[in-house]
Amino acid sequence: MVKVYLVEDEIIIRQSIKNSIDWEKEGYEFVGDASDGELALPVILKEKPDILITDIRMPFMDGLELSRMVKAELPDIKIVILSGYDDFEYAKQAIKIGVAEYLLKPVSSAVLLEHLSEIAEKVRDEREDLALKKVYYQEMQENEEFIKMKFLGELISGKMSLADALEKGKRFHMNLGGPFYRIILFKFIQEDHVKAGQSEDLARAYAAVGNYVDGLKDAFRFQRGVEGWAFLLTSVEEDMEAQTERFIEGLKEVIAPFEALTWFGGIGSEAARLRELRYSFREADKAFAGRFVQEPNQIISVEQLNYEQLDNEFDANIFGEINQFDQIITRFLSSGSREEVKSFVGALFTEISEDHFRSLMIRQYIIMDIYATVLAFCKKLRKDTGSDGEAAGQMESLRENEEILKRAVLTAESVDDIKDYIGTLLDHVIELRNTLSGRRYSDIIRTARKRIEQDYMSEDISLNTVAAEVCMSPSYFSSVFSKEMGKTFIEYLTEVRMEKAKQYLVCSSMKTSEISYEVGYKDPHYFSYIFKKTQGCTPKEYRAARKG
Repeated sequence: MVKVYLVEDEIIIRQSIKNSIDWEKEGYEFVGDASDGELALPVILKEKPDILITDIRMPFMDGLELSRMVKAELPDIKIVILSGYDDFEYAKQAIKIGVAEYLLKPVSSAVLLEHLSEIAEKVRDEREDLALKKVYYQEMQENEEFIKMKFLGELISGKMSLADALEKGKRFHMNLGGPFYRIILFKFIQEDHVKAGQSEDLARAYAAVGNYVDGLKDAFRFQRGVEGWAFLLTSVEEDMEAQTERFIEGLKEVIAPFEALTWFGGIGSEAARLRELRYSFREADKAFAGRFVQEPNQIISVEQLNYEQLDNEFDANIFGEINQFDQIITRFLSSGSREEVKSFVGALFTEISEDHFRSLMIRQYIIMDIYATVLAFCKKLRKDTGSDGEAAGQMESLRENEEILKRAVLTAESVDDIKDYIGTLLDHVIELRNTLSGRRYSDIIRTARKRIEQDYMSEDISLNTVAAEVCMSPSYFSSVFSKEMGKTFIEYLTEVRMEKAKQYLVCSSMKTSEISYEVGYKDPHYFSYIFKKTQGCTPKEYRAARKG
């Protein structure tokens, strides 16, 4: 419904306009009338009509003054001026104010309705545009991190020109003028199932880190799915080391209150040109891979990661070090993802000096030991899950890798050969783990759906808040949710809200505006638009059809 308010000091004319039109039948909601602008103003600001019909000459506050004041508070309102004076000066002032129509008295109800119809059509078009913009804005907000992540990929590819980088950076309010740059990778580390009470801490920690970085003029953040964050530091000074140290100290202060959470970070090398950022990212990624094998709660560089390996000489203790891999690999297979396999394998091999791989015996021992660990994990997984059928077939497929194993043992001559074999093996096992456990993110989706069911009426619920609760970045959670549910997060939330709205429409006498608030929409117009878009009819039509 398009809301109409009338201001006219002549009572006969006011009553005639008010009573000669069947407002509801014509598609309008008549929300009130007054005899002068002074009485009308507070009511107009409260009711927020779409169309204001006002006389131009009234006591206390005339129509032009009322129009100016109303337009200042409600810039989208459409104003129709009624005047008995064919005065060009009045018309000029009305145009300047932004009045939609200037009609000379006397005006018949038919003529008035004709003009109102044109104005109402504009109101409806603007509402639809506004609703579409809101949907677009919401989707863009939730996809913003994905777009930023793509931008980061372009930056670290080294193929983007400085001019393009500077221009694209403006979209995210990034000043990438440099000339010095550095990448730092960071992640909160949590087990596959977050401990009780930690999900709220994690959400607050994500927000705290985001606010910290956003408050710095020379640091920018990117979400990287399961890999956590990438921070890009820029500096116009040569002392990037001092800036990096300040940034890290500030970051540690921000996350210090969240003692139950663990975290890890990797520092990249300094880049003197934007196109060299890929080298900084590469170094940061190598250091960041240390999260799999190093103690948590530290942010380190590649030099710090490899420090203990610099002067290693071959000795028999290497076998003891390799045996310690069993626990690390088993832990990764329990909670790691396929996306992390490459980083994990890289980190695993930073723990062994490449000199050791010159020995055929060491190479064979490493491959056999890791394969034995993997098989033991699979057997235990199958026993714990009680799986058979498809699981048995996949287990058999895994055993067929023994032929690959034999070839790897005999032919693997380089570290890269062994990494390739182990990476393929671990990827296969994680896929098997997901199948045998039947989880494929089922716990995450279950938690998300429960949160939506409980808090659908809150305007604060969003992909970001739910992603934090299930310990994922928004971009990664969005892709997981869409894949598992067959619809986007927004589509599912809207579906839940519309089902609740239909229950209220059929089972209560609540007004549409009240139902709008109850299901999480503060703007009744927007709610009505979404309802019609998804259900094919207005809330009023839906109620009438069900109660008729």
